[in-house]
Amino acid sequence: MKRITLLLVAIVALLHPMKAENLTLEDLTRGVYSARGVSGVRPLADGERYSQISPDGKIIARSFRTGEQTDVLFDPAATKGDVRVQGFSGYIMSPDEQNILIETERQGIYRHSFTAVYYIYNVRNRTLARLSDGGPQEQPAFSPDGTMVAFVRQGNLFLVKLLFNNSESQVTKDGEFNKIINGKPDWVNEEEFSFARAFDFNADGTMLAWIRYDESAVPQFSFPLYKGERPAREEFADYPGAYTYKYPVAGQQNATVTVHSYDIKSHVQRQMKLPLDKDGYVPRIRFTSDPEKLLVLTQNRHQDRLDIYIANPRSTECKLIVRDQVEKYITEDPYKQLQLFHDGFVLLSERDGWNHAYLYDFNGTLKRRLTQGQFVVRDFYGYDPKTGDSYYSANEEGPQYQAVYRADAKGRVTRLSQQRGTNAAIFSKNFKYYLNVYSNITTPHVTTLNAVGGKAPLKTLEDNATLNAKLSALNLAKPEFFSFKTSEGVELNGYMVRPADFSAQKRYPVVMYQYSGPGSQQVLDSWNAGNMGGCLYEHYLASQGYICVCVDGRGTGGRGAAFEKQTYQNLGLLEARDQVETALYLGTLPYVDKEHIGIWGWSYGGFNTLMSLTEGRPAFAAGVAVAPVTSYRYYDTVYTERFMRTPQENPTGYDQNPITRAPQLHGALLICHGSADDNVHFRNTAELTEALVQADKPFMQLVYTNRNHSIYGGNTRLHLYRAITQWWEDHLK
Repeated sequence: MKRITLLLVAIVALLHPMKAENLTLEDLTRGVYSARGVSGVRPLADGERYSQISPDGKIIARSFRTGEQTDVLFDPAATKGDVRVQGFSGYIMSPDEQNILIETERQGIYRHSFTAVYYIYNVRNRTLARLSDGGPQEQPAFSPDGTMVAFVRQGNLFLVKLLFNNSESQVTKDGEFNKIINGKPDWVNEEEFSFARAFDFNADGTMLAWIRYDESAVPQFSFPLYKGERPAREEFADYPGAYTYKYPVAGQQNATVTVHSYDIKSHVQRQMKLPLDKDGYVPRIRFTSDPEKLLVLTQNRHQDRLDIYIANPRSTECKLIVRDQVEKYITEDPYKQLQLFHDGFVLLSERDGWNHAYLYDFNGTLKRRLTQGQFVVRDFYGYDPKTGDSYYSANEEGPQYQAVYRADAKGRVTRLSQQRGTNAAIFSKNFKYYLNVYSNITTPHVTTLNAVGGKAPLKTLEDNATLNAKLSALNLAKPEFFSFKTSEGVELNGYMVRPADFSAQKRYPVVMYQYSGPGSQQVLDSWNAGNMGGCLYEHYLASQGYICVCVDGRGTGGRGAAFEKQTYQNLGLLEARDQVETALYLGTLPYVDKEHIGIWGWSYGGFNTLMSLTEGRPAFAAGVAVAPVTSYRYYDTVYTERFMRTPQENPTGYDQNPITRAPQLHGALLICHGSADDNVHFRNTAELTEALVQADKPFMQLVYTNRNHSIYGGNTRLHLYRAITQWWEDHLK
C-alpha cells in the first residue's frame, strides 16, 4: 500500500508540476524578495575611490579599481567628544571631503522634501557638532570651499559659518507657511520639476542665490486627518483634524517666482531682473565656475519653451543665451540632467524628435552635438572637457533595453556595459572607472566595478545571490516579450507572464497591468519590471492560474517624441484605446479566456484603467483603479498643463474623463484610494463614485485612512493586495 501511495504521488507530481506556492502576498509586501544594492555611493575627488554606506552603518571609502575598503570615513561608534548619534539615514560630503553632514531623524514631507537633524562631522579629528540648535533643517549644502553650510527652515534660508564656531545667521525673514518660501520649491514645483533645493552658492563662496515662491494667491486644498494607527495621530483622538496646503489645480493661479541673491559679506539682497512671464516657471538655478554668472532656467506656462539666462548676482542683469523650443511640450530631462563643467554645460533636447545631448559654452554658443540617432538618451552621466568624451545611457538596442556608452570627440561610440538588459552607471571623477548596475526581467540587480574600456568587471560588489537562491526555489516561468499590431496598424510592445504549468490546451483568465502616462515605460528588460519588481506579483497571480500581461500604448516613452506626444491635449483617449486593442488581441489567442480579462493600474494607471473600462467596447470583465485621477481638472497645473494646456484653452480635452464617461462603464470595478493623498486627492474618487451612483453603475470602494499616494504603513499594503487579488478571484474565474 505504501509503494502504491508513493507511485500515485509521483504520477500526480508529473501531471501537475509544483506551483509557486511559496510565493505569498505576505512575503511580497514585507519585502522578502527585495533586491539588494550598494547604498550611498559618492565618487571621491581623487578619481580612484568612492564612498558608500556599509551594511553595518558606517561611511567607508573603497577603491574603484579593486573594490577593497581603503578607509572608514565615519563610524558612529568611534567619534570623539560628547556629541553622539545612534544611527543615520544619509550624508553629504563637503567639496574638500574634510567635513560630512550626517543626516538623522529624517521626516518626509512630500515626494522629494524632508526635514532632518544634521550633524557636522570633522573627518580629521572625528568630532561631531550639531549643525543648528534652532530646529530640524531642510536641504543643507556646503559652500565650494567647505567653510559654510546653507539650509532651509520653515521657508527661510539660514547660513552657518564653520570657521566662526558654527555661527548661524538668518538670510531671509519673510518665510511663512502657505505664503512665502525661500530656497525650496512649493508642492507643485517640487512634485513636477523633481527637486527640493532651490538655492546655490557661487564659485568663490561670496554669494548665495535662491528662488523665492510667493504662493499667497494660490488656492488652498484641505484633506481630513484621523487618529488612525501605525502611526496613531493622538492629537486627533477626539476630533478629526485637517492638512491644508497650497495646491493649484489646472488653470488656477500658480506661485509667483523670483530669483534673488545675497552678498554674504555685505548682507545685501538683490532681485534678478529676470524677464520671466508672469505665470512662468524657474525649474532650476545653478552657479557656473564664474562667481559672477548664475545660470537660470525658465519655462513658459505652456512648457513648450525653455530659456536659459546668465544672471549677474550683483548687477542683477540677465542675458538670454539659449532658447530651446519644441513642438507640444518639453519633458523634465533638460533641467533634471543639466550638466555644468568649467567652460560650459550640456543640455538635453528633443529638438530633432529624439532625446539627445548638446554642448554649449556660457555665451550660449552651440559647440557641438554629443549624441545622434533614432534612440533616446536616458541618463547623461558626464562630459570630460579634457578628452571631449561623453558618457551616457541610451536605448539604442531597442525601447526595452538600456546600455551605457562613451562617445568620443569625433562622435565614435563605444558601448561600455557588456550585458543586454538594463544598465545604469556611476562614474569616477576622472572617468577612468564606473560602477555598473545591471538587471533584466529575470535577473535581480548585479552591481560591478568596471574600468572604462575594460571588458570584464574588475569586481562584483553585489550579485543578489541570496535572492537568487530564494527565487530558484520557486517554480517561476520566464516572462516573454512580444509585440503586435492593433486594428489601427500601431505596433505595441508588451510582456507576458504565464503559469509555470502552462498548457496551450487550456484557457486562462488574463490580468493586464499598465501605467500608460506620458513618457513612462513598463515594458522593460529590467528587474524593475512589473508591479513589485521582477514581475513578482504577476508571478504570484500566475501561480493562481492567471496569465499576466503588460503593454505600453501610445503616449509612453522610449520610442521618440512623435510616438510619445500623440496624446497631447487628449490624455486617456489613445491610451485606453490601445489597452482595449490589447485585450481584443489577447482574446484571439487560443489559450486566453476572452470573457475573463481584467485591467488595473495605479495613479495614471488607475486613470487609464477607468478610461479603458468606459472606452465603449466591452473588452474587460473587471478592473481595479488605485489612487486614480478621474478628471484632470482636479490635478495640478504643471503636470496637467504640460500635456493638456489649461481647461480654458482645451475644454473638450478635459471633458473626456472617467466621470463624464461613467454611464459607459462596463465590467466589475474596484476603486482604492488613500484618504490623505496629497498628490491625487481623494476628491477624484469621491466625484467619480457619485457619478457612478447617479449612472446606476455598481462598484466597490476601499478607502485607506490617513494613507498617501503610496498607500502603505503597517498592514496596509498586504490588505490592499489581498483585496485586489480577491477581486480577480471573484470576477475573472
